[in-house]
Amino acid sequence: MGEGATHAAECFAGEFIGVHWGFKEDLTGQFGDNWRDFNARFRPVYLERNPEKSVVAAGLACAMLWTVGQGMSIGDIVMCPDTNSDFMLGEIVSDYYCVPDGVLPQRRRVKWFPGRAKRSGVSEELKRSTNGPGTVVDVTAYADEIERLIGSDAVPAIVATSEVIEDPSTFALEKHLEDFLITNWDQTALGRDYDIYSEEGELIGQQYPSDTGPIDILAISKDRKTLLVVELKRGRASDVVVGQVQRYMGYVLGELAEASQAVRGTIIALEDDLKLRRALSVTNNIDFYRYQVSFKLVPQ
Repeated sequence: MGEGATHAAECFAGEFIGVHWGFKEDLTGQFGDNWRDFNARFRPVYLERNPEKSVVAAGLACAMLWTVGQGMSIGDIVMCPDTNSDFMLGEIVSDYYCVPDGVLPQRRRVKWFPGRAKRSGVSEELKRSTNGPGTVVDVTAYADEIERLIGSDAVPAIVATSEVIEDPSTFALEKHLEDFLITNWDQTALGRDYDIYSEEGELIGQQYPSDTGPIDILAISKDRKTLLVVELKRGRASDVVVGQVQRYMGYVLGELAEASQAVRGTIIALEDDLKLRRALSVTNNIDFYRYQVSFKLVPQ
């Protein structure tokens, strides 16, 4: 609905969602089923039109454009914030279409459900998931809650008690690990050497899309010579995560990194295991960090 839901009123009245990204022409038939092929074809076009932008920004723009044009399906449910930060919910009822002279010309038609979901009635987990920097965020994990919002039923409070949680402090941090790391990045060991990738002050390195899934955090060294893939595991990490990080690194190396830039990986988890340690012992470009929880009461 535009940056800051600028065009929310038009989208609601006109029953559509859309994106721009500098593309006004009709792209019917050009999306294809392969997101990577679309990116490879249209990243140079985006960079030609926006020479001040980086390859990373171009990759994000093309990924979001493809998602709206091809990655969504008729029948999918969308949840869009309005200018009051409440949410409008609707069902996609058309394939991609283009209105070259309209706002947000790359569009999908939406049948909006009556009313709005008040932000105060949405769980904290779902609200955090919709606060990411990307134009489109997958919230399938919250399908049950969204169904209840559509049905106007009250969303039950998410309650956690120490009777059902072995370590309440660990549970709390696992739920907020990504947000906590993003907020406190400058105070971490990684923050001394790397910045989370941003463009013109806008954070774009959180949940950065790749052709094998979203990268939790994409960072760049302060000297701009190294791109860093950060994978967060809320609990114990095993050797499977090494292959996952390597796939992300391969994408960054092949699609985003300049010829002079290196790519490294970092895994952050509460615990590791022997399989992970064995895998990392023969990998010289992936680091492992354990996070720790500290809680203290200070008398006044």
